[in-house]
Amino acid sequence: MDQRILVPFDGSDSSKAALDRALEENPDAEITVLNALESTELAYGGVQGSAAESLTDAQREEAEELFEQAEERAAAYDSSVRTALEVGPPGEVIVEYAEEHDVDHIIMGSHGRSGLSRIVVGSVAETVVRNAPITVTIAR
Repeated sequence: MDQRILVPFDGSDSSKAALDRALEENPDAEITVLNALESTELAYGGVQGSAAESLTDAQREEAEELFEQAEERAAAYDSSVRTALEVGPPGEVIVEYAEEHDVDHIIMGSHGRSGLSRIVVGSVAETVVRNAPITVTIAR
């Protein structure tokens, strides 16, 4: 059975490095690129309804652009990736997705695009490392 790898992807340099690493080192793996978004309602403490309905058109469009970037990167390695869009706090969403989809390994960037990062490892990466029941590799 091929290994299942999850790569959280937000278009940051470190998420691109993580995807490149996953593609290069695991040519036979099933790689899923996950874009985890906090909806406007979640970010401002609003009532949670349907997760998909809480995304703005701009957020959906940006996610599609990110998926296109990821698919182009995969094509450069003569590979393909699956894509997934989930809504919620990114660290929690990544861990939950990995558990629910029998992921074997998470390869993720050290810092995202938010600019709100810690000195060594970003807060989302730290959340995933602390809570994931599987191997997590941090790429810079």
